Amino acid sequence: MREDSTMKRVIPVMVPMPADRPYSYAVPEGMCVEPGSILRVPLGPREVAGVAWDGDGEPVEAKKLREISQVFECPPLSLEMRRFIEWVASYTLSPPGLVARMALRAPAAFDPEPPVEGLRLTANRPDRMTTARERVLHYAADGQAWTRSGLSHAAGVSSTVIDGLVAQGVFERVELPPQPVVPVPDTEFGRPDLTPDQRFAAGRLREKAGADHFSVALLDGVTGSGKTEVYFEAVAAALDRGKQVLILLPEIALTQAFLDRFHDRFGAKPAEWHSDLAPRKRERVWRQVAEGQVRVVAGARSALFLPFRELGLIVVDEEHDPAYKQEDRVFYNARDMSVVRGRLGNFPVVLASATPSLESRVNADQGRYERIVLSARFADAALPELRAIDMRRSPPERGGFLSPVLIEAIGRTIERREQALLFLNRRGYAPLTLCRVCGHRFQCHNCSSWLVEHRFRRQLVCHHCGHNEPSPEACPECGTLDHLVPCGPGVERIAEEVDRHFPEARTIVLSSDLLGGVKRLRLELEAIAAGEADIVVGTQLVAKGHNFPSMTLVGVVDADLGLANGDPRAAERTFQLLSQVTGRAGRSGKKSTGLLQTYQPQHPVMQALISGDAETFYEREIVERERAGLPPFGRLASIIVSAATRQEAEGHARALRRAAPPANEIEILGPAEAPLALVAGRHRFRLLVHGTRRADIQAYLRRLLEAGERPRGSVRVQVDIDPQSFL
Repeated sequence: MREDSTMKRVIPVMVPMPADRPYSYAVPEGMCVEPGSILRVPLGPREVAGVAWDGDGEPVEAKKLREISQVFECPPLSLEMRRFIEWVASYTLSPPGLVARMALRAPAAFDPEPPVEGLRLTANRPDRMTTARERVLHYAADGQAWTRSGLSHAAGVSSTVIDGLVAQGVFERVELPPQPVVPVPDTEFGRPDLTPDQRFAAGRLREKAGADHFSVALLDGVTGSGKTEVYFEAVAAALDRGKQVLILLPEIALTQAFLDRFHDRFGAKPAEWHSDLAPRKRERVWRQVAEGQVRVVAGARSALFLPFRELGLIVVDEEHDPAYKQEDRVFYNARDMSVVRGRLGNFPVVLASATPSLESRVNADQGRYERIVLSARFADAALPELRAIDMRRSPPERGGFLSPVLIEAIGRTIERREQALLFLNRRGYAPLTLCRVCGHRFQCHNCSSWLVEHRFRRQLVCHHCGHNEPSPEACPECGTLDHLVPCGPGVERIAEEVDRHFPEARTIVLSSDLLGGVKRLRLELEAIAAGEADIVVGTQLVAKGHNFPSMTLVGVVDADLGLANGDPRAAERTFQLLSQVTGRAGRSGKKSTGLLQTYQPQHPVMQALISGDAETFYEREIVERERAGLPPFGRLASIIVSAATRQEAEGHARALRRAAPPANEIEILGPAEAPLALVAGRHRFRLLVHGTRRADIQAYLRRLLEAGERPRGSVRVQVDIDPQSFL
C-alpha cells in the first residue's frame, strides 16, 4: 500500500501532564504494546514517559499521528492501578495525567537494573598461599558466586587480596542479579508474646488479612496499647498468602523506631518510600516493588501510588493525622484513597489510631468498618494523670510563659532522673517581632503572614512561602536600635526560659525546621529514647508515636492554641493532638502526669482530656457535626481562586459564583478573601460548596467550572474535595 493510505494501530497513552484524557499515538510495526505498558512518547519538542491506556483507539492515517518511541522493559501498570488512577482523578476533579504522573515518579527505574559483577572460584590455585588467601578460598569453596566487596568483608581481607586472586585466574567474573533493596521478611522470626486483648485483636486482623476480599478494620487503641505489634500480625498473614503490604505512616522520615520494631518482628526492615530517599534508592525501590521483590513498603502518602504487583493489605497508621492530606496539584487524602484502593483491589485495609478521625468512628458506628478496641496499655502501664493548669489563677512570671505549677513539676521530674516534655505547636523563637518605638511589625512581602523569628539561625522566616531574611538590629521603619521585641512564644523561646530555670538540665529542642534536617532529628530522637536528655521542648512531631521510656511528665504550654480559629475540625484536632502528645508519658509503666496550661479549663475538649472520657467527646462532636450537616454527615468542597493581583482573583471568584447552577441539596458560599489572603505573592479568594451526604458534589462542580469563564492571565483555580484546611 502507498504511504498516504497506510493505516497503523493507534492506542491511547496517558502522559504525565495536566491532560483530561489520553493522547493517541501510532504503534510502529513490530512493536508489542499492551494496556499498562510504560512507554517513551514524543510530546511537543521533548520525549516523556507515558502509560498505554485501555482501548484500541480509532484507526487514522499514520502520517497524522506521532509514533511511540520505545516500550520500556518494565512490568506494566496493572488494571487495578489504572482504575485507581481514574478513580482518584474523577473524585478529586484532577486531570488523570497528573494522577498518572504520581505513579511514574522514578523514570530511571523503567529500564532494568544492570547486573552486578560477581566472582566465582575456578579450579586454578594461587602460585603462593597466604593466610589471607586461605580465608578467601575457604569462604568461596562452596562454588557460590560472591560480590567483590561481600567476599572481602566475609573473609576479613582487603580488596587487593581479591584482585590478586582474580589476576591469577583463581576467580572468574560472572554476572549476578541486582541485590534486593531489603531482605524478604520472615513471618516466623520474632513472634511476640501478646496480651489476651492483643491476641483477640490480632486474631481478628489475621482473619481479615487472610481472606481474599475487601474489608476495613479500625484498630482503636489507647497510646501505648501495642497497636503496632497487633497489626504486624495482619502483615504476617498477608505475607504468608504471598501478598505485598503497604504501611502508610504520617512521618516516615522520622520513624526510625518503627523500622527497628519491624526488624525485630520480621528479621528485616521494610523498604522505605518518602521524599528524603536518595534518588538511586528511590528508583530501586520503585523497580523492585513493580517486580514483586519488595514485599513490604513503609512510606509516606505518595507510596500509595507505587506500582505494586501483588498488593494484598494496606495499613494506615495514625489514620487521623492531617499529614495524609496532600494540598498541592492533586488534592487527596491518602487515608480515604487507601480504602478506595483496597476496594478496587478486593483486599483488606487496616486503619490504626489512638484518636480516630470522626469520619472513621462514624463509619465504624454505622457498620461500614469493624472497630477493634485496645482499651489498656501494654503490661498494664497506667495512662498519665491529666490536670489543667488554670492560667488565670497560676499565671507565669512577667516575661515568661510557664506557670509556676509546671515549673515545679519539671523540677521534681528531673530530680527523679526522669524526663519532661514541653509541647508547643509553634516553631521558631517568636511568631511576631515588632518595634517598641514605632510599632512596625515584620511581615512577609509575599504572604499575609508575620515573619517568625528563628533566633538559633538569626533569621526571620515565613512558614508559608519560605522567604527569609537576617534578623536586623535596627527597625527598618524608624531606624531605632535595640528596640525590637518578640511577641509570643515559639519552642526556641520556651527552651530559653527552661534554661533560665534549670541551667544544669540537658535540654533538646525538636522542630521540623532545625538545622541538620531529618538525620539530626533521628539522632535527637534516639538520644531522648536512650535517656540522654532531661527536658525536651518540641512541636507536633513529638506526638508521632515515639516511645520515650523515661518520660513521665508532659506539659502543654498553650493547650488553647488549636481552638482559636474557625476550622470546624478545631475541637477534634486539638483533642487528637493533645491526647497523642500526653500519651508520650508513662509508656514504660512509671507513674506519669500531663499538665495542660489553659485559659479555658471548662472547654469540652479540656474536660474530655482531663476526665479521660473520649467516648463522651466523640458523641458530642458527632451530634454537633450531624446537626450542622458537616462531614461525615454532609459534603464539603473548596474552590481556591488565586492570581497575581487581588482584582483578578476576586473578579474570577465572583464570576464563578454567578455561574453556579441551582441545586436542591447543594449551596455555595462566598467568595470571601481567604484567611491567608496572600501566599507566595498570589492573592487568594475561596468559595465553599456545601452539600448533603447524598449530593453528587463532583458533578455539580464540573457543571460550575464548565459554566464559568476559563481562567485567564495569572488566574488559577484549584478544587479541594473534602478540605482539611480552611486557610
